[in-house]
Amino acid sequence: MSIAAQLRQYLDTDFPSQERLEYLRYYKYAAVDKSYITKYFLRHYWNWAIEWFPLWMAPNLITLIGLFFMMFNVLLVYIYAPDLDGMNAPSWIYLSFAIGLWLYSTFDNVDGKQARRTGTSSPLGELFDHGCDALNTTYVAILQIVALGLGQSHLAVILFITTMIGFYLSTAEEYYTGVLYLGIVNGPTEGILLTCAAFLWSWLYGASSWHIPLDTIPSASWLTHWLPARTTGAEIFVWGTVFFFVVTHCTMVFHSMYVACQKKGLHIGQAASESILPIAVFGMAQYYWCMSPYSILLSNEHFFLFTLANGTLFGLMASSIILAHLTCARFPNLLIMISPVIMMAVLVNAPAMIGLQLISGRLELVLLWTELVAYVIIYGAWVILVIDGFCRYLGIRCLVISRTKTLDPSQQDEIINAEEQGIPVDSSQYRTF
Repeated sequence: MSIAAQLRQYLDTDFPSQERLEYLRYYKYAAVDKSYITKYFLRHYWNWAIEWFPLWMAPNLITLIGLFFMMFNVLLVYIYAPDLDGMNAPSWIYLSFAIGLWLYSTFDNVDGKQARRTGTSSPLGELFDHGCDALNTTYVAILQIVALGLGQSHLAVILFITTMIGFYLSTAEEYYTGVLYLGIVNGPTEGILLTCAAFLWSWLYGASSWHIPLDTIPSASWLTHWLPARTTGAEIFVWGTVFFFVVTHCTMVFHSMYVACQKKGLHIGQAASESILPIAVFGMAQYYWCMSPYSILLSNEHFFLFTLANGTLFGLMASSIILAHLTCARFPNLLIMISPVIMMAVLVNAPAMIGLQLISGRLELVLLWTELVAYVIIYGAWVILVIDGFCRYLGIRCLVISRTKTLDPSQQDEIINAEEQGIPVDSSQYRTF
């Protein structure tokens, strides 16, 4: 009996149900990438890179290997900079950060090409890819915090939460519109290039260079006319990320979701309460938990553990949305998922709200570890059940190509031309089930 079968028997569940899996027959993948950097530069690089991958290598295996590059760098953080400060970490780890992120981005972009060139595109590929992307959102934020030397600070908290919400909104947008839309300037392209550049800067000049006040640098003194005194490069990076998130990302996502709801006859208020409210509450709960003067997260340097615990929860949240999108299910009830984080935010702030201390620092740490272990187990079980359900229904294997099936050259050209012109790609006509 397989692990998945044993798990189903133990939990007495048929999740995901056969009724929901039937909707996979109507699966259509649609994506638009408006980035000029992608169109004129990166697509040529990806077309070159895909030739290095053998046809027997499964697309999901490529995605997973890419994620391992990032996990390796998170391990380096645990070894050399567990306080996330980065000031005393060896400079070479920042070069490793840049290489790892670049390789992740490369593998993440060629996996779809591999699926199309082998004729193995499937809904599982989209779920697997986005699930890895959701986890990588946390990993990227951790590496950014270390490379910028943010340590246990409010800027680190803001960068972590902003990065998380940005990915979440794109996922929610795809659920309502059916299209993964990447604008002219987007995180998976320009954001990754900028982050890689930041890693290389820290490799060459050290994380401490991000904390030199710009008004003390002659070549950057002209910036002081628009910035507060003693502003540092780290502050510009963090608040610049927040600015572009609010001005460019949020506005476009909210507009797209509003238009989609209007076309589908959905109540915009209900859609917002189902999708926007949970991530807003989640972000605020995390912020108030971390920034509480009664919490030990920052004062005792446990923010790294916090990011791993809540990053795992976020992976489950984002993956649940993608599963609902693929199976035409209702938007998942995420408020139940995040209730432990809300509870912790209330408990640590109880002295300020009701004048009573309801939780000690030692208990807070125990509960944080409990949260991490619990969500790793829950998410792991969720992944096993969903992948097994998809594979059994579609008649495929997750990390192995059962039978190589290459597309006709005309089909490959059709897909590539559509991608280059920013036309949504319907991969349902090329799937193998």
